[in-house]
Amino acid sequence: MLDQQPPTRYNQFLKIATWFEGGLILLAYVIGWAVSINPLAHIGFSPMALVWGIVGTLPLYLLFALSYNLPWSGMRAVKNFLVEKLGPFLSRYRWQELLYLGFLAGISEEILFRGLLQPWFEQNWGWIGGIAFSNLVFALVHWVTPLYALLAGLTGVYLGIALDFGGERNLVIPILIHAIYDFLAFIAVAQTYRREKSRSF
Repeated sequence: MLDQQPPTRYNQFLKIATWFEGGLILLAYVIGWAVSINPLAHIGFSPMALVWGIVGTLPLYLLFALSYNLPWSGMRAVKNFLVEKLGPFLSRYRWQELLYLGFLAGISEEILFRGLLQPWFEQNWGWIGGIAFSNLVFALVHWVTPLYALLAGLTGVYLGIALDFGGERNLVIPILIHAIYDFLAFIAVAQTYRREKSRSF
């Protein structure tokens, strides 16, 4: 049941996720120190950043919802991977834990990719190059299938553009979009896993 304390291996999943994602923040600061870039140089909390973060999540999640059940073999492979690999864990967690995982990924990955790598690549290749090269890396580290990597790269491009939503660079915006999107996607994957498991009995 969802209201019960998850067994040890499910708690272990949370711990591993926390250590791994936390390591990305440390990596961002180490590289940032070496190249003289502060990954949090453009972070600012404001009501407009909150609005942009929430509104900016809508088109991204709408595309996810529309594509999640498409009958294409490539999309089925992506969905099956998410449900089979993450579903057993996500389905055991309460919404608070899924929200934690969403913000954990959103904060750590955005600090590394939009806070550090995008500005770093921009120094030599300009704004377009910064988005292109940082999200090539983003796609590669999300390589599960070629389609999954492509979708991750395109999502990263959107987040890179969102960094400058409203005319002023603010890392809070892509962090919120990434975190809320992941939270909603985690809920969808957990629900799919529960439905499929219930049909097997």
